[in-house]
Amino acid sequence: MTAPDELPNDIAELKAIIRAQQDQNARLEALVTSFKKALFGSKSEKIDPAQYELELEDIETAITQVEAEIDADARTAPVRPPKQRQTNRGSLPKHLERLEIVIEPDLSCACGAERHVIGEDVSERLDIIPAQFRVIVTRRPKYACRSCEGGIAQAPAPAHIIVGGMPTEATLAHVLVSKYADHLPLYRQAQIYSRQGIDLDRSTLAAWVGKSAFELTPVYEALMTDLKRSTKLFMDETPAPVLAPGRKKTKTGYFWALARDDSPWGGEDPPGVAFTYAPGRSGQHADAILKGFSGVLQVDGYAGYNRLLKRPTPDVTLAYCWAHARRKLHDVTQSGAAPMAQEGLTQIQALYRIEKELRGQTASQRHAARQECSKPIIDTFELWLAQSRARVSAKSPTGEALKYITKYWDGLCRFLDDGRIELDNNTVERTIRPIALNRKNALFAGHDTGAQNWAIIASLIETSKLNGIEPHGYLSGVLTAIASGHKQADIKDLLPWNYARPV
Repeated sequence: MTAPDELPNDIAELKAIIRAQQDQNARLEALVTSFKKALFGSKSEKIDPAQYELELEDIETAITQVEAEIDADARTAPVRPPKQRQTNRGSLPKHLERLEIVIEPDLSCACGAERHVIGEDVSERLDIIPAQFRVIVTRRPKYACRSCEGGIAQAPAPAHIIVGGMPTEATLAHVLVSKYADHLPLYRQAQIYSRQGIDLDRSTLAAWVGKSAFELTPVYEALMTDLKRSTKLFMDETPAPVLAPGRKKTKTGYFWALARDDSPWGGEDPPGVAFTYAPGRSGQHADAILKGFSGVLQVDGYAGYNRLLKRPTPDVTLAYCWAHARRKLHDVTQSGAAPMAQEGLTQIQALYRIEKELRGQTASQRHAARQECSKPIIDTFELWLAQSRARVSAKSPTGEALKYITKYWDGLCRFLDDGRIELDNNTVERTIRPIALNRKNALFAGHDTGAQNWAIIASLIETSKLNGIEPHGYLSGVLTAIASGHKQADIKDLLPWNYARPV
């Protein structure tokens, strides 16, 4: 029985526990509200989507911290233990190496007999070993005949990309993927290696990257050639700050991305993207990159692409991007009440709902469905566009947005007549995001040639990813094949989709 003088202390302790739990619940509710807002709330179109990922990561980390605090308090509190929290642990792929650990109990029973197995509980946990370095020692014994002087026999030395150097082709692939896929500049990689006692100067790593880029150039050129034989491509460009020699400041170059993705209409050609560095944004660069291409090119509203329409042979048709048209109206609605712009957004949203249902159908099926379902919306939108422009000032934000849509109207409507054309240019914009991430981490390219090396390697890495191929294994295999004397005539065999294809 509790002594009377102990009751006030117990009550005070319980009140403190309740206050702590209330505080934890309030913090948890605030974090959940922030998480929902970050996940489902409106997002600025001017902010890099990766920033939202960082926001979610931090909120999720904070939520887990509070939950761990609650669990710790529950284990020490004089109440029943909490129910096991249901969490999404993910799944562990089958190809990972399994290291089995068997934990045996005492097999002797109290009766003196020995227990026998009636079942087992199996759990799997993910274990990560930091990058392991090893040294491959190659020995080539020399042999001579004791009976004659026929000469000495020795196996030839295996060929490598870096002749006489220390890296294997797998090491080169690791440096390339770390720099161009995981966005780790070379000096940071050198710092990571030094923690393992491997002293590699940044300039040494740079030399490896340059040599690898040179050897991979034929594969990159084969990729570009393969893309340009298609008759439907996407194109976009993004700034690439490059250090201007001797001026201690950067100049602005551009990465031009040429992409193919025929999966929305069931095309047989594999997806791919090829980046090209150019010192400017003039349409002449797009024209030079697309030399030999004829067909439909889907782009944003940048006027430089109009140069393609001035070719002696009119062999390029421009299709424009409804996402950019939508963005113009969206920006108007963000600055205040804009019922006219909101009405336009509603009509564009109706087009996207139709496209969602058509994804994966054949080009002919998409064409038929668009004529039946999308064309009436476009006809209504065109009438609304003309009437709305007559009602607002051409210099107002709404008027400017409507002027933009009118200017590119023919190209925006081109998707109605060709089932291969997408509603927007988002396919190629997604391929450019890794370039933007690498640009943020590296700040700028050190030279025009370095920027083109960046374009070559990023093209092969991103094309691998688009085809579901692990980039490190692909680049390691391709570099090994090149070092072993792969024939230039068979260079197409080293493209990601061909290299990974089972024989």
